[in-house]
Parts: sequence; structure tokens; C-alpha cells
Amino acid sequence: MPTLPPEPETHRYRDVAESFGTDAERYDRARPRYPDAMVARILAASPGSDVLDVGCGTGIVARQFQAAGCRVLGVEVDARMAELARQSGLEVDVSPFEAWDPAGREFDAVVAGQAWHWVDPVAGAAMAARVLRPGGRLAVFWNAAQPPPELTEAYAAVYRRVLPDLPFNPWSMTAMDAYSAMYAKAADGMRQAGGFGEPEQWLFEWDHRYTRDAWLDQLPTFGGHGKLPPDQLDALLAGVGAAIDAVGGGFTMHYTTVVGTAVSAGTRGDS
Repeated sequence: MPTLPPEPETHRYRDVAESFGTDAERYDRARPRYPDAMVARILAASPGSDVLDVGCGTGIVARQFQAAGCRVLGVEVDARMAELARQSGLEVDVSPFEAWDPAGREFDAVVAGQAWHWVDPVAGAAMAARVLRPGGRLAVFWNAAQPPPELTEAYAAVYRRVLPDLPFNPWSMTAMDAYSAMYAKAADGMRQAGGFGEPEQWLFEWDHRYTRDAWLDQLPTFGGHGKLPPDQLDALLAGVGAAIDAVGGGFTMHYTTVVGTAVSAGTRGDS
């Protein structure tokens, strides 16, 4: 689903970006992983295995790259998320990426999973260009989730009823429309920052089966949901849960992982 609040200026909502650590354990448990094929393609198209994970959160992406044989450093704005990542053995610097001090460190790939929309797209790309080795790769990606049509309609109705003043219903457009807009903004940032070749979009399609309980476990981790009053969040959970019950207690989510990527041209962006 699209992240709340919507494009175009999500990176300005720093309070939302810094709210995910309210329940870091749930985030780590419930959020989906990324296709192994994506990890393999990023590494195959990078000059080495030193990886910087921007907005690493609890370490979901970083652990996948570690499992593929990489050395990974995380940068995370939320100290609570970073602490949970460290508990699994990851090295994490706590800082907004735009203001992070790389201390002379360089990387073969800079990656960001479900996080780049919280980063200023030009300043973030400039920092990535600064720390990438020549030929290194910036790859930012999102899981665009699309439930079956009957559930998309039911979820939209629940959000309209429970959150009538919400300026944007997250189920009112397809996830691919929302994340394609995020890709376009990221690509424009790479072009404006300089130091990169022309950005490319890669797509990876996959499915995941959710039970009612598994989906309700994940729902509070979406952007902005952690800041809802408890009565509204409870009403959302109840309404969405009833919709899943009505289709048999589970459903198959179709995911498209959208990747925006570009190669360092060997020149440094402004820091």
C-alpha cells in the first residue's frame, strides 16, 4: 500500500519517518522481505560487496545482503530501530542520511529498502555519489503491495469510514501507481545530484499468502499508522479483519518490488 502521507514531499514528514521505532519488534517481525533475485542482481551489477544500507530500520535489508556474503553498514534515523538491528550483529550509525558523516568510508553499493521516500531525493543522491566507489551502484526499492480487487475496495471503505478526514485514502490508487511516482522522484533526484549514469527501473513480481492475523500484525507498521489514536487504529484493525474474514480468513498479496538504480560515474556529487 502507499505510505502515509502520500507523495510528493514525504521526505519533509520527518516525524513520521522517526515514528517506526514505536514498535520496532513488530516492524521486524511483520514487514515483508525482498526477492532474493533482486539482491543477486544488485550485487552482480556492483563492483564489490561493501554495502551501505540507508534507512536500515531493524536490519531487514541488511541481513539479506549479509546472507549473500556482503559487509554491510546501516544508517538509521531512529535509534530504537537501530538498536534492534545491532542486536542481530549489524553495525549501524544513527543519523539522517543527508547529514551523516561517512568518515572517509566508501562502498560498492548504496541500497535503501522502503526508506528512500523519507530522504531528500537530491541531497540523498548526492551523499550516495559521495561515498560510492567509481562504478558503484545506488539501488532504492519498495514493495508495492496489491491485494485482490474485492479486498482493495473493502479496505478503502474501512479507511473512508474510520478516517473520514484523511486527505488521501491509501487504497484509492494502485500500489504500482504510488510507487512508480516514488521511483520517478528518486530518479529525478539522481539526475539532479549528478555523478550518476541514467537511472533504470527494475521490477520483480512475487506473491505472498497472508492469514488474517499476519496481515493485521503488519498493518500498524505502515507509515503514519503508529501516530493514530488507539481507538482509530483499533477500528481500522477491526474493519480490515472483518473484510479478510469475509473472503475466508486469508488472501494472497501480489507484490511488485520496484527498484530505482543508477551507477556512479566516478565523479562526486556535492555533499
